[in-house]
Amino acid sequence: MNNENLLPKVGRYPFMAEPFHCDFSNRLFLGHLGNHLLNAADFHSNDRGYGMHYLNTIHKTWVLSRLAIEMDDMPKAYDKFNVETWVEGVMRFFTSRNFKVVGDDGKVFGYGRSIWAMIDTESRQPADILGVRDGLITSYVEKDYECPIKKASRVPINIDTVKFVHTIDTYYNDVDINGHINSVKYIEHVLDLWNLDWYKTYRLKRFEVAYVAETHQGDKLNFYIEDISDKSVEKERIFNVLITKTPKNGGKDMEVVRSNVKFVKD
Repeated sequence: MNNENLLPKVGRYPFMAEPFHCDFSNRLFLGHLGNHLLNAADFHSNDRGYGMHYLNTIHKTWVLSRLAIEMDDMPKAYDKFNVETWVEGVMRFFTSRNFKVVGDDGKVFGYGRSIWAMIDTESRQPADILGVRDGLITSYVEKDYECPIKKASRVPINIDTVKFVHTIDTYYNDVDINGHINSVKYIEHVLDLWNLDWYKTYRLKRFEVAYVAETHQGDKLNFYIEDISDKSVEKERIFNVLITKTPKNGGKDMEVVRSNVKFVKD
């Protein structure tokens, strides 16, 4: 494609913190912010010709592999804000995409980093990103726009020391357009491991999630948690969370999600 026909590499999309998407503190739920990030990613990729609108015609789709969100503050009810997003790098089977959450007044709320894979919707196997439209996505790589938070990791977990918390069922409302459990639903389920009193004391600073395998409606999700906080740091608590699934049709439990959650006292 002629560079003169390219859109800007960084996309900017407006949102509002709707009051019924906010928690007891009048701030946007992280799950809803996550939805806004994923919507921005979808808008950005569709506008530039390598999004779901085109991919579905060739039996391919994007799936989220890793996501890290780090926030200094959250938008409050009725706040208007923008999600900026851009592709930082591309390999054959994975691409990295960053996010910046910024208010209309220029206030930076926080940032996000993500890793995406492209899969064939029929085989569910990885697809060659660079083979789509002659590698069009590479024309939109932006390496110089700042995203100052740590990259999303695989989240190392000691499976011998995590403690079982509970099991939940999955239902219709958990399933997304790809036919598996929605990426953001896992975020919501993980954050429900702490009660309201906890959130009155601690603020969620960073949330990191690595998606290992797909889960489908009817599978049971099993949650395990480990406190890895440095007890000498009074105003900070860090936890690892492991999610496994018990398949609805039987079979052994298998790992599906790893998460790292960091809380702070302001």
